[in-house]
Amino acid sequence: MSSSFNPIYLDYNATTPVLPEVLDAMLPYLRERSGNPSSLHPFGREARAAVEKAREEVAYLLGCLPEEIIFTSGGTESNNLAILGSAAASQQRSAVVTSVIEHPAVSRPCEFLERRGRKVARIGVDELGVVRLEEARRAVDDGPLLVTVMHANNETGSIQPIKELVAVAKERGAVVHTDAAQSVGKIPLNVDDLGIDLLTVAGHKLYAPKGVGALYLRRRTPLTPVTMGAGHERGLRPGTENVASIVGLGAACTVARLSLRVESERVRTLRDRLWASLNAGIPGIRLNGHPTQRLPNTLNVLFPGVRSSVLLDAAPAIAASAGSACHEGEETASPVLLSMGVDPVEALGAVRLSLGRGTTERDVTAAVEALVIAWENAR
Repeated sequence: MSSSFNPIYLDYNATTPVLPEVLDAMLPYLRERSGNPSSLHPFGREARAAVEKAREEVAYLLGCLPEEIIFTSGGTESNNLAILGSAAASQQRSAVVTSVIEHPAVSRPCEFLERRGRKVARIGVDELGVVRLEEARRAVDDGPLLVTVMHANNETGSIQPIKELVAVAKERGAVVHTDAAQSVGKIPLNVDDLGIDLLTVAGHKLYAPKGVGALYLRRRTPLTPVTMGAGHERGLRPGTENVASIVGLGAACTVARLSLRVESERVRTLRDRLWASLNAGIPGIRLNGHPTQRLPNTLNVLFPGVRSSVLLDAAPAIAASAGSACHEGEETASPVLLSMGVDPVEALGAVRLSLGRGTTERDVTAAVEALVIAWENAR
């Protein structure tokens, strides 16, 4: 790597910049178009029209009807509304089925229900980080209220067999939710093709601003609001709509829809080149996750003989995510990797490298050089 400091951003899975097209769409609603969309005067009607246009754009990307989109403050709120709202709406069933690799925005609402007497079954995963369908079939035998399993894992990128899970769940009459925060805008996704009832969208994962998201809610799927207030968003999400950010989410969905296949293939090619070069330069490096059925932008690897925190400290130009967490001076391995059967000591060497719209071939070349040198120095 050159002596000058040129940061290489390989953490697009964690956060992304707002696209210029998104910012341009938002600015009028942060400046002169500041009406409340619940108001009946012209300024309010203008804001309402902008919200409804954004709803159409989100629906177009997901392949659903605009009235099936509920705007929220992000993926966490969407997941909470889907899980807790489904539980509150059920008078007959109570059990929930989920997986062991969920994001805390799913796992913690499930734990909340469990502490209040609901039965929660957790499906395990195989060595590739994919949920075990046989376990799912056994878990739904009791006719659960809800099955909630993520569409693609945020650490490994492994895509889950949601369509097959839906088929299993529907045999028992369960409602099915998937957290698609990581996959919307990165791979083609159609809610009718999946057969899903509820689906979570997080705006910042597809280059909209942070703090905005959406929940897809199939028509006639029972759901009870979990926050109380006025009748915004069909009475399911009270609170004055964040018009500018909603407009930004709509614009981001339009950009994603129009460029999805081309951009997905471009990023996949760069990711595979990154992996091939690292594999050639670092003996014993290993891939975590499914080799083919994974997000095009995500590469999770085990660097042998070194902790990820030490490795990334030795490569200050690389902005990436360590696979371990540090609490009070002690590092702990990723629960996702442990659930896949990765050795706890080896799992401390995991690094997630995620690419995005801003990643170039030059970035990949520089990243490989920096990481190989860092690995050699950190051992």
